[in-house]
Amino acid sequence: MALRLERLDPDRRRKRLAIIAELAGAKAVRERAIPRRLQADRLRELIATRRRLAG
Repeated sequence: MALRLERLDPDRRRKRLAIIAELAGAKAVRERAIPRRLQADRLRELIATRRRLAG
């Protein structure tokens, strides 16, 4: 199967670049949210441990 590079028309290329930019933005948001989730999970685990020890 030969790789054939075709030039995309300008409108299609613009749409493709916009989609790629949106995906990159979504990935950045997701990467920022992961530490918050980990911190929240750790806090819940700490609270649960304290309840077990106190109760």
